[in-house]
Amino acid sequence: MTEPDAAAAAAAPAAKVRRDSNPFQHSEYPNSLFGEILDWMLAPLLLLWPISIAATNHVASYIANQPYDQALADNVASIMRLVSIDGDRVTVNLPASARTLLHAEDTDMLFYQVVGHNSKLLHGDREIPWPNLPPQVEARKVLFRDDRIEADNVRIAYAFIPVKSGLPPVVVQVAETLRKREELASRIISGVLLPQFAIIPLAVILVYLGLTRGIAPLHKLRDRIRRRRPTDLSPIPVYPVPDEVRPLVVAFNEMMGRLEDNLQAQQRFIAQAAHQMRTPLTGLKTQTEIALSETDPAQMRHALQLIAESTDRASHMINQLLILARAEASHEKLHRVVPVDLDALARDVAGEWVVRALAKQIDLGFEGNGAPLMVSGVPLLLRELLANLVDNAIKYTPRHGCVTLRVHGGNRAVVEVDDDGIGIPVEESANVFERFYRVLGTDVDGSGLGLPIAAEIAELHQARIELLPGTKGRGCLFRVSFPERPHAVGQHAAAPQKPSAGNFPIGL
Repeated sequence: MTEPDAAAAAAAPAAKVRRDSNPFQHSEYPNSLFGEILDWMLAPLLLLWPISIAATNHVASYIANQPYDQALADNVASIMRLVSIDGDRVTVNLPASARTLLHAEDTDMLFYQVVGHNSKLLHGDREIPWPNLPPQVEARKVLFRDDRIEADNVRIAYAFIPVKSGLPPVVVQVAETLRKREELASRIISGVLLPQFAIIPLAVILVYLGLTRGIAPLHKLRDRIRRRRPTDLSPIPVYPVPDEVRPLVVAFNEMMGRLEDNLQAQQRFIAQAAHQMRTPLTGLKTQTEIALSETDPAQMRHALQLIAESTDRASHMINQLLILARAEASHEKLHRVVPVDLDALARDVAGEWVVRALAKQIDLGFEGNGAPLMVSGVPLLLRELLANLVDNAIKYTPRHGCVTLRVHGGNRAVVEVDDDGIGIPVEESANVFERFYRVLGTDVDGSGLGLPIAAEIAELHQARIELLPGTKGRGCLFRVSFPERPHAVGQHAAAPQKPSAGNFPIGL
């Protein structure tokens, strides 16, 4: 392979990636609305043009035939008046001047013919073809047909004159070549079509100018958006926008509103996180200074223990903040949505927290569904949701208490974490899902982020999280209800197909 061929082969995959990564280079969607509209306006015009030519030709031929057909019919009527019938004898009294007048035509050739009931030529030219005799003969009615005489196309007018019963009628025919008709039709067609050669390019120019003027408001809208400051997320005014674009601008304003809400939420979160981190870091610095000033080994060991505890609390808060940021930034590039067996996942989470529960002498139990319970979601986030609920229950349940992680299905998959701990007052139950909020008087270390993280993950999965009274008359019960499932309870169906990002309810 030559060097240019190798370079082209190496560049081809990169070019394909660039084309595939560009969402606007797709055969199903036009790159230019202007060009698309122009094509759909001009294509029918160019398609109708040959149809117009054919229709004009037909109409011009019809118009050109009418006067000349009338002249032929008058000639046939004149000849019929000169035909005399006496019994079965037929005579034609056509003077020489009339014969000369019939043939006195400069442009076209004119033929006439009178044929008797015995098929004998009584007068005129033999070249005219014999007509087909109709089943029902209408006396002296002029009929028309097209035929040929030698190499010329002709128009023939003919009529039948009855003789007597049982005998064929006398036939009178007058034929004329079509030169005058064709010339008249050509003049009509030229008079109609020649202006179209000027009208169609003019129409194209006018359509182009009209479309340019029609899409001018889009350019103004583009310029208004470009002139906005980077921090300006205010709605775009919709009153000067064309009706066809107004729904797009409204949707864009709604998206900008959601973006502004997210940015404000992030700013509040950063401010709250900075405030919350300031306290443990300040305490850590103070305890470090105290430890450095101590000379008693026992006091120094106590100070170092306090530093270790403060470090654990700060580390836990930082991990919670990272998990919350991960949940907020969840999308397809970071987390793939797959079918998840909620029963198996909850069983694993319960097993991971057994050691922590035993250290506090808490009975951690698990009540499974007894069969796979499939939901669509992100395994890492769902595991974090369950871990935060179990951690919160163990943390706020006193020693020798009981915590149960329960999974059951139906139309909806449901996970419950039930404890018999200190509980949460009703007036504060609405605030426990707020970030950095902690119930006063519990004397339990915490970051105030565990339940907000669980609520964030549940919302991403379109699940509903509820705080209810404990089933034993005390404590709390956190229930997470997932969207309705297509499969019945305990049905051992095949694993559902992996949903695409567009089909997943949270749009991950």
